[in-house]
Amino acid sequence: MLKNYLFLWGVGLIWGSQFLFQQKAVAALPPVWVGAGRAMVGCMTLVALCYFLKLKASKRQWGKYHLIGFLEATLPFVAVAWGQQYLDTAVAAILMGTIPFFAILLSPLLVKGARITAMGLLSVAVGFAGLLVLFAPELGQGVNASFWGAMAIIGASACFALALLLLKRLDSEEPLIVARNVLLAASNQLVLLALLTAPLDSFQPTGPALGAVAYLGVMCAGVVYLLYMILIQKAGPVFASLSNYLVPLVGVILAATLNQEQLGSNTWVALAVILSAVAINQLGERKAQ
Repeated sequence: MLKNYLFLWGVGLIWGSQFLFQQKAVAALPPVWVGAGRAMVGCMTLVALCYFLKLKASKRQWGKYHLIGFLEATLPFVAVAWGQQYLDTAVAAILMGTIPFFAILLSPLLVKGARITAMGLLSVAVGFAGLLVLFAPELGQGVNASFWGAMAIIGASACFALALLLLKRLDSEEPLIVARNVLLAASNQLVLLALLTAPLDSFQPTGPALGAVAYLGVMCAGVVYLLYMILIQKAGPVFASLSNYLVPLVGVILAATLNQEQLGSNTWVALAVILSAVAINQLGERKAQ
């Protein structure tokens, strides 16, 4: 049992730390290259893990992988990196905590037999009330860069939720193989996009920024998938989904401590409200089972 919790906290710490490293990366690199670097390094990490674990693909589904890669990595990696140029890391972490709410809203459209339950609807309502609390101080300031940064990250959350639902349509395949192929497809897309929009001679990378991208790729797009799959195998998907609580929580705590961000009371209240919304959704799912 203790090992399961260690794996769970490992997943939460790695995914929750991504916002700090992403902020360091976008300080010297265009967001599109942050996304491309993360996808490429993550793909290489998963290629190595699949090789050492002797995992091989059983089916070719590259059309699906390119679509899912676009939604799960290409758009979110760039959108979150771009949005973090204008937002505190704590706010970015909380916004990414909205993924389960988009999954609830989109599941009836993509998953056969899925429907929005009363508990699911309550979860979404409470979750978006949390967003109103988070941005309450800025609501009277009109549309600014922070607003568009937040919209970019919320859009990334919606894309990621859509990709998670589409993954259920893939024919049976090893989860690490799926993650590897999705990142390979996304790497192709992102490198092409980066070369077209931000030529290599248009910016000067720094050591800390490259190191941050390396961490994002190796840990946040590579090793964490292995830990997550082990957690699912050992403790089941319901227990593994508890990481939905830890990612925004860890992100906010790291922002307040390591990044020394001055967080208003509305940030902590918004975090509590959104985590409560996740809890409502999980309670509803357990009752349905």
